[in-house]
Amino acid sequence: MRILIVEDERRLARTLGDLMETQNYTVDLAYDGIEGLDNALSGIYDAVILDVMLPGKTGFEIVRAMRAEGLRTPVLLLTARTELDDRVHGLDAGADYYLTKPFQTQELLACIRAITRRQNQARDNALSFGDLRLNLDSCQLSCGGKSLRLSKKEFDILVKLLSNGSSVVTKETLLLSVWGYESNAEDNNVEVYISLLRRKLHHLGSRVTIKTLRLLGYQLEDHPA
Repeated sequence: MRILIVEDERRLARTLGDLMETQNYTVDLAYDGIEGLDNALSGIYDAVILDVMLPGKTGFEIVRAMRAEGLRTPVLLLTARTELDDRVHGLDAGADYYLTKPFQTQELLACIRAITRRQNQARDNALSFGDLRLNLDSCQLSCGGKSLRLSKKEFDILVKLLSNGSSVVTKETLLLSVWGYESNAEDNNVEVYISLLRRKLHHLGSRVTIKTLRLLGYQLEDHPA
């Protein structure tokens, strides 16, 4: 699961990032509202932690822009401002939860678990396409009576493909969502895992294939019998 943290206090941002990584989340950091909005609109994150008072754009403006683009990514707003009007403003802008500073570590982690759990429940904890079904809790991919477990990167790539159905997913999107902005991963890393996924689809006897579109990316195709 990948989380974006947008916080202009760099020490706090790094502390939050370290905390999230101890919980096995993959983390990207942004230190201003402009970079934060650009990252958030990529659609590659499972949750976003936003400070309200940011240079460039406020947390309110970022979450409002995300919702205007149709992104349903769960958002947790952090702020030292405790006034009721501010909390109402944040929730009305589209945030899922509003946490005031200072906060307890366990409360923050519980908030992240809660908002991501609600997102998964909205997706029925599974993604489907054609005769494939991917359980989001167990990383189990099934087709008919057969099933197998995917590795973390296989799972992350297939989640992105299944979430987009028959729409094209670019290599750049897969690189960013699976390996992150700071990674040295290249196109061939994506190609290796796409090849592994194709073998697993063949092993399951699925009628779904992963089509390569040259210079564009990949898309799922269903071939009914």
